[in-house]
Amino acid sequence: MPELPEVETSVRGVEPYLKGQTIKQIIIRQPKLRWVVSDELSAMQNATIFAMERRAKYLIIRTDKGDILVHLGMSGSLGILPESQQKEIGKHDHVDLITQNGTVLRYNDPRKFGCWLWAEKAEDHELLRKLGPEPLSDDFTSDYLFAKSRKKTTACKTFIMTNEVIVGVGNIYACESLFMAGIHPELASQNLTKKQCERLVKTIKEVLTKAIIQGGTTLKDFIQPDGKPGYFAQVLQVYGRKGEACNDCGKAIETKMIGQRNTYFCPKCQKLPK
Repeated sequence: MPELPEVETSVRGVEPYLKGQTIKQIIIRQPKLRWVVSDELSAMQNATIFAMERRAKYLIIRTDKGDILVHLGMSGSLGILPESQQKEIGKHDHVDLITQNGTVLRYNDPRKFGCWLWAEKAEDHELLRKLGPEPLSDDFTSDYLFAKSRKKTTACKTFIMTNEVIVGVGNIYACESLFMAGIHPELASQNLTKKQCERLVKTIKEVLTKAIIQGGTTLKDFIQPDGKPGYFAQVLQVYGRKGEACNDCGKAIETKMIGQRNTYFCPKCQKLPK
């Protein structure tokens, strides 16, 4: 699944082509995605796009006729192509947003688990209303994380992947952040110390920032707008490295299912307290 850095990369990739442009037409070939595509999108002709933003893993296309919420789901991707190539339609090309200058934003999604929804204001939509702070914002602090973790018995990995606590920390980056902070992923959230919360907030910000800069992790189902894969997968410390030697201590990386997600960690660098 594309995670926060991949979504941020998508926003930055398509924004130069769309910002300031007027929508000519939105073609919906497959209305049945995770949720049925909003009928309002069919009436977006002549809407002017004035901003492209990201909230959690949602892309927001801001227009003077309301906002379009796009989620890439498990396997979705966005691409920019000229109108001359519009007729070359693939099996999983479900939505085209066409601007007056002939640019096409194409949404491809083999598993059809993403979404294209309309909202008068994106932040008021039920999908976004109860989300926690952005991990790279000033609102996400160690004091905030420590306070939120009190009386929470869930594993800290599950805790930091909870959107009501903090948005956009998916499986890959949760594993990486916990490793860099030296925290075992099964540690009960209520047992996190203030020092550990400081390290964890710091590493989450560092890992996500680095991934965004490097263009997002290469996933088999994710393609950047320019068609190039990301580079961050080449330097992942634990994720996807089961059985390989830890770069810090040499111990073999292990995996365990936590919260129904395969979790990678170093048993020596990330010990559970006795």
